[in-house]
Amino acid sequence: MVAEAMLPYIHGLYGNPSSGHFFGRAARAGVDHARSQVASLLGCATDDLIFTSGGTEANNHAIKGVAWANRGRRNHIITSTIEHPAVTEVCRWLETQGYRVSFVPVDEHGMVDLRQVEEAISPDTLLVTIMHANNEVGTIQPIAEIAEIAHRYGALMHTDCAQSVGKIPVRVDDLGVDLLSIAGHKLYAPKGIGALYIRPGVRLEKLMHGANHEQDRRAGTENVIEMAGLGKACELIEQNLDDYARYMSRMRDRLEQGLLSASPDRRINGHPEKRLPNTSSVAFRGLEADRHPRQSAQRRRLRRGRLPQRPGGGLPRPGSDERTH
Repeated sequence: MVAEAMLPYIHGLYGNPSSGHFFGRAARAGVDHARSQVASLLGCATDDLIFTSGGTEANNHAIKGVAWANRGRRNHIITSTIEHPAVTEVCRWLETQGYRVSFVPVDEHGMVDLRQVEEAISPDTLLVTIMHANNEVGTIQPIAEIAEIAHRYGALMHTDCAQSVGKIPVRVDDLGVDLLSIAGHKLYAPKGIGALYIRPGVRLEKLMHGANHEQDRRAGTENVIEMAGLGKACELIEQNLDDYARYMSRMRDRLEQGLLSASPDRRINGHPEKRLPNTSSVAFRGLEADRHPRQSAQRRRLRRGRLPQRPGGGLPRPGSDERTH
């Protein structure tokens, strides 16, 4: 159904949505409809949402945009040690630009400790950016509570919801956030499309400069085809989320129960209750994930000169031996 929603903008309605002719107006109607579908899922106004090229751009725009728009006012950012590189690398780059970044650790379940967030925050804190749910172990963070702490100190709250949208309910007012990022390919939309929610009144410096697309917030001719796909995916999630979540949770539990029966000496990583229904991270005693036979075979081929190294060294993805957290 997602692909079907995209087809009209491939075969017939191929106009530039910024143009005033018939094909342009038809394309504009498609963009507006897709925006309303995404906004409906998130519980926000259409004017508070811009489309991006994916979750990475959305995170970059949120974090850098806030930092640049408030340069000279506050320069402290708080994040966690388990964020996606689309957040951690942005924060590390901002450190080179004079910003101070605090990386808050997590407990054995991958959960951010609210007390440590409050201990890290200060009157100079500009932004707190914590993922809604972890992409490796599925732990769901207490975003609403973290947002309350941030707002108490006058800081903004951003959350990366790439992993949570489509698996659990995600509503901007329930989370209390000022900025929220989503990635289309994580919820059965096409790759290369995402969105950023911006609460009214939040000032962001532009990441992309050019014409006045996306309410003059993000320049570049709109990718109508993929916007239509993201919109349809969000509509399907809004209509079927409970069924999707029940099915994914049932499959996850069946997998883990089968693994336990076959190998009792194993551990489920992540929070025992507050975790995504579609994510399972399992540790087996004596087995390291980066010692998987596939990686070992890649290393042997690399030594024989049959695999190119990535820039800076290391194995190419997939099968990278780079540790994430």
